[in-house]
Order: sequence, then C-alpha cells, then structure tokens
Amino acid sequence: MSRLRAQVAAEIDVVRRNGEQLLLTLGIPLMMLVFLSTVDLLPTGTEEPIDFLAPSVLALAVMSTSMVSLGIATGFERSYHVLKRLGATPLGRPRLVAAKMITVTLIELAQFAVLVPVAYLLGWSPSSPAWPAAVVAVLLGTAAFAGIGLVFAGRLRGEVNLAALNGLYLALLLAGGIVVPFAELPRPLRAVAHVLPSGALADVLRDSLGLVGTRPGASWLVLAAWALAAPVVAARTFRWD
Repeated sequence: MSRLRAQVAAEIDVVRRNGEQLLLTLGIPLMMLVFLSTVDLLPTGTEEPIDFLAPSVLALAVMSTSMVSLGIATGFERSYHVLKRLGATPLGRPRLVAAKMITVTLIELAQFAVLVPVAYLLGWSPSSPAWPAAVVAVLLGTAAFAGIGLVFAGRLRGEVNLAALNGLYLALLLAGGIVVPFAELPRPLRAVAHVLPSGALADVLRDSLGLVGTRPGASWLVLAAWALAAPVVAARTFRWD
C-alpha cells in the first residue's frame, strides 16, 4: 500500500505540473459551462439551458480526464520507456494501473467540486436529482473512457496518440451527444451517437440529475457495455514498450 500511495502522489504531481492537462481537465469544461449557459447558442430543448448543460458538462469532464488526459500522459510515458522501467520495479504493473485509476478518480472529484457549485450559481436547479445513480454512471463512464484512452496509448506512438485522442475528443464533443441533443443531430449521426459512450454517459447523467423527459434505459446498457469491454480490450492489446 505504501508503494501504491507513493505512485498516486507521483501521478498527481505529474498532472499538477502539466498546465495543458489542467486546462483540458478543468478549464475547458468550466469555460464551456459558463459560456454556453449564458449565451444562447445551442438548441438544448429546455427552458433553462443550464438544466441541459450541467449534466452534459459533467460527462465532458469525465471524458476529458479519463480518456484524453490519461491516454496522452500514458502514451508519452510508454514512448519514453517510463512504463517499462516502472513495470520492472517492486511497484509492479497492477499497482501502476491502480494508481492511474485512483488519480483519475481524484481529479474527477476535484472537477465536480468546482463544476457543480458553479452550475448552481448559474441557476441550475435539478428536480429530484438521483445522485447515487449519477455516481454509478460516472464510475462506468470513467472505466469506459479510461479503457479507450489506454487502447490508443498502448498501440500508438506518443505524437500520433496525442493527435488521435484530441481528434476523437472533438468528434465526441460535437457529434457524440454531449453538448448537442440527440434530436438535433442529423439522422445518421444520431444513430451513431446513441451507441457511443459519450452519448450514453450524458444521457444517463441528464436523467439522474433531474432533466425531465429522458428515458435512458438503453443508454445504461450501452454505457455498461463500454465499461466492461474497453478495459478488457486495453488489457489485451496494450504494449508496454
């Protein structure tokens, strides 16, 4: 446990020293929440845009941290042979992976500690929020996106991985059902968005956090499937050198 705690502290210190990761994981979701809730740009389909945007931005924060930040950092660690060296130490690979997942979860807690109060200050007033269900959705989303990020990090060179994950992030942000409602997407994109982890996570968070009119039964199944499949694929395909 002391080795695990030491590695978690090291992972957190690496994130703290990388300003671009902090911008991605906290700055971008926060700026989007404030800007899009005060400027009526998106067809949210709700009387108050913040009711749609608050859970959507929470889903975006999970994707930013679990997929992009974790995937890019791990990809460069692999390219620089850091993982190969750490895997040969008494820390061991299981503790290394556990440390990364704990770090991701801690960063998400810090994100939510900022985003949720800001959303309330902007006028978010969810009706009968089911926070336990939202927590389960976040954990499933974290597993799904972390698995996707590690699939990329374990197969691509650091620079290629960086470009690929940023491109995927933008694609899921704009066409993955997060900030644009499913109903407003073109029909072909709508069908794809329903089976993506981004759309599924945003959908279940909107329902859990009080957005009236959502029925995300299928989205729970999609999210659970991604949470089970993506880490398994990552474990089987990841190359440590």
